[in-house]
Amino acid sequence: MAMTPEARPNFGEHAAERVHAGADSSPRAHETLKHDDAFAIIDAHGDIGAFGNSSSGLFFKDTRHLSRLELLVGRCAPLLLGSTLDGDDLQLCCDLTNGDVYVDGGLWLHKDIVHLYRTTYVRDASLRQRLVVTNHGTTGLRLPLSIVFDCDFADIFEVRGERRKKRGTLRRHVESPRSVVFTYTGLDDVVRKSEIHIDPEPDLLKDTSALFYLDIPPKESRRIFLSANADAGTFPPACSYAKGLRDARRSIRRTHLLETDISVSDPHLDNVLKRALSDLRILTTSTADGPYPYAGTPWYSTTFGRDALITGLQVLWLDPSIAKGILRRLARYQAQSFDPDADAQPGKILHEMRGGEMAALREVPFGLYYGSVDSTPLFIVLAGAYMEATCDKAFLDEIWPAVLRALEWINGPGDPDGDGFVEYARETENGLSNQAWKDSQDAVFNSDGSLAEGPLALVEVQGYVYAAKIYAARMASHQGNERLSLELSQQAETLRQRFEDTFWLDDLRIYALALDGNKRPVRTRSSNAGHVLSTGIAAPDRAASVLKEMLSANFYSGWGIRTIAASEARYNPMSYHNGSVWPHDNAMIAAGFARYGRGNGVETIFDGLLNAALNMENQRLPELFCGFRRRVGRPPTLYPVACAPQAWASGSMLHILSSLLGLRIDGASHTVTLTTPRLPKQLDEISISNLRVGEGSVDFVLYRERGTVVSRVTNAEGDARLQTI
Repeated sequence: MAMTPEARPNFGEHAAERVHAGADSSPRAHETLKHDDAFAIIDAHGDIGAFGNSSSGLFFKDTRHLSRLELLVGRCAPLLLGSTLDGDDLQLCCDLTNGDVYVDGGLWLHKDIVHLYRTTYVRDASLRQRLVVTNHGTTGLRLPLSIVFDCDFADIFEVRGERRKKRGTLRRHVESPRSVVFTYTGLDDVVRKSEIHIDPEPDLLKDTSALFYLDIPPKESRRIFLSANADAGTFPPACSYAKGLRDARRSIRRTHLLETDISVSDPHLDNVLKRALSDLRILTTSTADGPYPYAGTPWYSTTFGRDALITGLQVLWLDPSIAKGILRRLARYQAQSFDPDADAQPGKILHEMRGGEMAALREVPFGLYYGSVDSTPLFIVLAGAYMEATCDKAFLDEIWPAVLRALEWINGPGDPDGDGFVEYARETENGLSNQAWKDSQDAVFNSDGSLAEGPLALVEVQGYVYAAKIYAARMASHQGNERLSLELSQQAETLRQRFEDTFWLDDLRIYALALDGNKRPVRTRSSNAGHVLSTGIAAPDRAASVLKEMLSANFYSGWGIRTIAASEARYNPMSYHNGSVWPHDNAMIAAGFARYGRGNGVETIFDGLLNAALNMENQRLPELFCGFRRRVGRPPTLYPVACAPQAWASGSMLHILSSLLGLRIDGASHTVTLTTPRLPKQLDEISISNLRVGEGSVDFVLYRERGTVVSRVTNAEGDARLQTI
């Protein structure tokens, strides 16, 4: 039942005050919406910051530009009927209804009379929302509906929990009958703005709320549109919800046309692969240098070096333009001088870039921060792999000076004692104590659990340096510098021999995690040892021993390979780096299995992660999950604050799939080679279309025939060809 329009309750000054009406106030599930440098963490109702959720919001360049957005019907939170992303993962679609609404002790509006269809997307530094309100009652309804909003301009590090003694000045101003502007003057003297624009004009607009009285006849609807715009120099021009959505979908379709397409016969695997590709599209940001995969939301939606370089390697076979964008951007920000406060040295490749107030004030050191020991050799590796796959000599000419500077860092500041091993020690107390992918404070420890003292030369980093010099030798040859090519090849071989002599632990049958500051091996069994296999530095017999260890119960949980063996002193399956399972870590190890001809091991890793993904929300592999042993009937245990989506987690299944296929692209000969290809056990057939080879492309199908995997080319453009060996 509903009161007549004349008997409407007048909330007036109290429009923004929520009252309990039986709605669930427990923590809500969240989704991520992203476009370029803006992303939103929004709950399943389409709200932000409801019920005290402090980590959601609309973020733009490391600043939160919308901290609260809440819909109330008669001062009550609506009830959730269902919520989902649309087919493009572009728009969050929420179906809501009203709960029982009481006024002056009496039931004013019975539940389930009003349907609210709330859709949201992010585009061009704006969050855009459409609300369709339908009266399913038998009488006309004058519905009081309020939208509550606010903006705190919190730095991303504040949202993560950093405490600040002082902040800038925030002002709220009703700009027009349809808009409110928030202005924040930061301690860095930068003025940041947000604008809330509402259409149609509300009956009452205040600086943090809008109130409507919607006259809705039976079976009819009313629409409300809201946009929250971050100031990206200027507020974006006015754009209708429908036009913005149409333009966004057209952009996605254009991207699809350029991508390699994968089609598989198993619907479960198909869902996992499509989710991975969709997440990579979401995270890939258009920059001045080209497409760049931001590391992950919510905490790492920015330019990272290592994360992007590994992601670029993972998906090079699918989209080489991503690798090109990564290389060009990181070359532009390559360190030019010594800066201890940023852990910067000439030639070093960026670790992390931040654009917020705290970074500008150096309250955190990450404005342009170079505390990464592996980004520099991985930069050379990706440059060489890109050149091999595309034969893009013009781009090699462009990137070659940056490659030479990176080599100078490897042989200079990266190896300060000249022993041939690249090592690290932070130069600023505010910097990262561990500067490889396991960057937790306790990630490098001795067999007794004590922390290893640096400078530290990590095992996988030496493998990356070896691969970097092999690739650089080939690139030098392309540049016509045979003397440098020979010199780099000799350096790589010298490193390989010294590595085997120094890092191998014969009694443990595995490589040491690191060398400590006294050049003593850190005798800890770690997944890092598996990374070196993908680089080819390991002797075949020792590689076989490492591979066996990686698949032992000590490492392999049933869902994936743990970062640290269960036998080690600091093993903790719930930790960030000391016993958890990271998909990208597994993918790097699987690439090593493939390199040394152990396809069965690749299948084991693929199967474990696939089953993990099928047990995850949206079939999405997160940044990491707990390393507990797999138990029948129980899903993997989630790590509570893992990023999802996360770029190198999304790229992992695609990377392992290429390892299963034994796939290699040679741009110079226009050839795709499949070496002893395997199909996942769930599959009878896989079809790959528009796989680019130099200037051409090839489409092919792999299928089972009499117990073997057979390939068939269905189309070839240019001089592209496929061979199976």
